[in-house]
Amino acid sequence: MERSYWPTTQWQAADPTDLGMDPVKLLKLDPMIQSGYSNVNGMIVVRNGYVAFEKYYNGYGPDDPHHVASVTKSIISALIGIAIDKGHIKSGDQKVLDFFPDYISHTADRQKKEITIRHLLTMTVPYPFEDWHEPLDKLCKQPDWVAYTIDRMGQKGKLGAFKYATAGAHLLSAIITRSTGKSAREFANEHLFSPIGMKKIPDYKMKSFGFDDLFGKNVKGWVADPTGNSTGGWGVTLTLRDMARLGFLYLNHGFWEHNQIISGAWTLESTSMNPNKYGYLWWLHEEDGVFAYLAMGDGGNVICCIPEKDLVVAIASTIIMHPRDRWPLIKECIIPAFIT
Repeated sequence: MERSYWPTTQWQAADPTDLGMDPVKLLKLDPMIQSGYSNVNGMIVVRNGYVAFEKYYNGYGPDDPHHVASVTKSIISALIGIAIDKGHIKSGDQKVLDFFPDYISHTADRQKKEITIRHLLTMTVPYPFEDWHEPLDKLCKQPDWVAYTIDRMGQKGKLGAFKYATAGAHLLSAIITRSTGKSAREFANEHLFSPIGMKKIPDYKMKSFGFDDLFGKNVKGWVADPTGNSTGGWGVTLTLRDMARLGFLYLNHGFWEHNQIISGAWTLESTSMNPNKYGYLWWLHEEDGVFAYLAMGDGGNVICCIPEKDLVVAIASTIIMHPRDRWPLIKECIIPAFIT
């Protein structure tokens, strides 16, 4: 898709009418957010590459970073694609244990030996916990998160069945480091963030590993585990506009300005609908003929891409328990605003 400009240095705003959107309907977003979504800190709507709506709340502004929680997983997915493009990783079908020759696998661990990068990306690896009851608190108390995750990987279940596991995304971060020699943060700064104008994430050394350091008020930059691996399942902080840049990159099939940042084939594979409604660490949604893929994190942090409408919606939020679903904001205020 040809673009009249790229938001590498800054986003350009345009009148919603010129973007084929009804400004009156978009105006409903602000009161709806203020009345029912108190933990939303910012929202941006990008149509045809231009900002149609941008608003901040709770004292935040465009330069403020937000801990985007599991949106981190979609970044890890992009980095795996880039690592494959650059030849650091052979393919998505490469075995996970190939990257950890120092891990001693028992003869009985046949299923563990069959697990591939693609299984981790699609959340189809067995683990010994019940669905949606992953004991992240136990993971965070380990001196070696990678060894702990590999130990439990492949247990009590069938390879290929969907089971959401944050630890698996962390293993992908370790694979990026093992294959490239750089942390996911360093690799992202060089090959993903900088090329599309996102802010580089500095190296804030972890001082401790309590809840606030890993998930709460002390989170800054990109959280790392005790052995220095960037967290794969959460821990990245991004500005709202940089969240939109990531979505816009995917909307353009990995192309940005004059460069193919991620292969178009990888972005397509990552976001193609399947029975699990989960791509390569991207959530997939289809409703009333509208298809969307979303990077989603706790608290209601979202990057939503609707390719048919050339639309990116990014929402930055404070992480709270049981936040309201963000989809109604998109369904009731944004999708009905399309004129053309």
